[in-house]
Amino acid sequence: MSSFVTGATGFIGRHLVSELLDHRDGPIFVLVRPSSLSRMETMIQQWTHGTGSSRVVPVIGDLGEPGLGVDPEWIAENVGKVDHFFHLAAIYDMTADESTNDAMNVQGTRYALELADALQVGCFHQVSSVAAAGDYHGRFDETMFDEGQPLPSPYHRTKYESEKIVREESTVPWRVYRPAIVVGHSETGAMDKIDGPYYFFPLIKRMRDSLPSWLPLVGVDMGDTNLVPVDYVAKAMDHLAHLPDRDGEAFHLVNPEPQPVVEMINAFCNAAGAPRFATPIDRNSAGGATRLLPRSLRPTSLFSAVVRTAPAQVVLDQTLGRLGIPAEVVGHTSFSSVFDSKATEKALAGSGIAVPDLETYARTLWGYWEENLDETTGRDKRNRAALRGKHVVITGASSGIGKVTALKVAQAGGIPVLVARGKDKLEDTKATIELRGGQAYVFPCDLSDLGAIDDLCQRLSTELPSVDFVVNNAGRSIRRSLRLSHDRFHDFERTMQLNYFGAIRLLIGLMPKMHEQKSGHIVNISSIGVQTSPPRFSAYVASKAALDAWSNVVASEVVGHGITFTNIHMPLVRTPMIAPTKMYDKFPTLSPAQAADLVIRAMVEKPHEINTLAGNAGAVAHTLAPKAAFRILNLAYQVFPDSAAAKGKAGPSHATPEPAPAPPEVVAAEPGGRESEQMLMARLFPGVHW
Repeated sequence: MSSFVTGATGFIGRHLVSELLDHRDGPIFVLVRPSSLSRMETMIQQWTHGTGSSRVVPVIGDLGEPGLGVDPEWIAENVGKVDHFFHLAAIYDMTADESTNDAMNVQGTRYALELADALQVGCFHQVSSVAAAGDYHGRFDETMFDEGQPLPSPYHRTKYESEKIVREESTVPWRVYRPAIVVGHSETGAMDKIDGPYYFFPLIKRMRDSLPSWLPLVGVDMGDTNLVPVDYVAKAMDHLAHLPDRDGEAFHLVNPEPQPVVEMINAFCNAAGAPRFATPIDRNSAGGATRLLPRSLRPTSLFSAVVRTAPAQVVLDQTLGRLGIPAEVVGHTSFSSVFDSKATEKALAGSGIAVPDLETYARTLWGYWEENLDETTGRDKRNRAALRGKHVVITGASSGIGKVTALKVAQAGGIPVLVARGKDKLEDTKATIELRGGQAYVFPCDLSDLGAIDDLCQRLSTELPSVDFVVNNAGRSIRRSLRLSHDRFHDFERTMQLNYFGAIRLLIGLMPKMHEQKSGHIVNISSIGVQTSPPRFSAYVASKAALDAWSNVVASEVVGHGITFTNIHMPLVRTPMIAPTKMYDKFPTLSPAQAADLVIRAMVEKPHEINTLAGNAGAVAHTLAPKAAFRILNLAYQVFPDSAAAKGKAGPSHATPEPAPAPPEVVAAEPGGRESEQMLMARLFPGVHW
């Protein structure tokens, strides 16, 4: 069984090819322009996990040429050999202009059908969109198509027209798929562009950074929307395409339950830690009254009609447009149709393929955007001025804070120098940076091995033209009370070895290079624990306090040569190390991207310390009222008992090398016990490592 795929390097296409490779046999022919052949080769390596499999076969062509510009000889060789032709190459963008939409969506579909006809394929699979329903009011099921619906934009019109071409002009059997708004992968968050709800993410980030999360905001009922993750779309398409006797049907790849726009935005606000919107007057409280009104006079209809007018579009461009939200997107945020997907759900029954609830993966989408797609760092003129062309040595760069810091440094024009034990992960990060037009170096090193650090320093000093910044991020965290540590002195030794001796060995080795340059800035990822002294972290906090003290002393010796330090007393950060502790899902924590923003600030502004309000409060309490402070900490000691792993029972390891200031394990709430007390402590002292 063979397949032909257009748009294979596109967002949905990449995931569909992956599904075909995993679940189907035979070759997969993928259309590619000559200029994109090298990119396609990279994609093939990713699809086949570097095995060099020959199942994915590039076919040179162009969506803008008759018959997709495929060589007639290739067509002649493959007539009757292609079972499934998947046409995904199209524009999926509300902001695209009319001519682009026409060329890609309408003419491109016609050319794809020409090729499918020439190849005599078994079935032509057209990826349309729910936008083909236009502004149809009411329930729109899979059997419906030409219902006289208004088509309010070039995107809606061309999606309708391209599907019409397939229905009326195809000489081969066909099936149509109408996805709703497609967002990132529900498990990884992977997304390749800013579209749909992602346009609102910069505003949500600004709200999070400017307003307390508990502050309620007044919202308006903006109607319903419909989001589906790309992995659901790809899996569903693969399954539906290979079902027997379903030709001539359309399938709605949608969430069966429409999602209110405000609830969708609130899901992402919650994921970001931003304040949420309340709607004092919505359809539920005013439903009886609004249903008496003509449809065109109902609040949601009036809102959509007003924001699509020319004056409103100008106003939106000058307001929300400055925040990165196109006016066209605001006008088409909600759907007037309710998309019935009963036929699709029935066809998928028993496959295990279903749309997950947005609440279960909103944080995953937000995290991927914040770490990979947010361009705030690169757009900041101060960041670019401070980091452009600078070599930034980052330890613990294989994941978490270190990895995101590297991505942000590269975005601002800096050159990350990636250091960690795991070479493969470092190479993956380097490849990501280079694909985005940046530059990076990889220097694998075990930072608990002092001899390896000496070799690393020698290489960095000779192979790099400069060492402008050093970010000491790699670390080990151990959460264990003293009463369980009497026979575990090695916990203290290995924590000190990495967090203190390894860090200062690296800095001592790089000091000659910095003295020669007469410049250099060192950022130590310390801990809020140094200020607050939380129980059970004696090994970890002592190692970070030692690094703080060493840096403070050395800073006075080297400042005359232009070498400076910043100690970041980092609060709790949501890294993979704390993921096993489900209670932490409810705790106020920083995301890795927020932590990386602090590191960028440390490099750009070069303050002596970066602290949090909770950390400063803890330091003041220990100075002014030490007895009261220790009483409170003892209460926390009682509220948060030792974990099973700390007691030597089965459970996650407490000792996790690099990268992180955050502890990997906090005991879950005891059944029927102290969950409310734990949450109270966590919210009264946000970011503290309990």
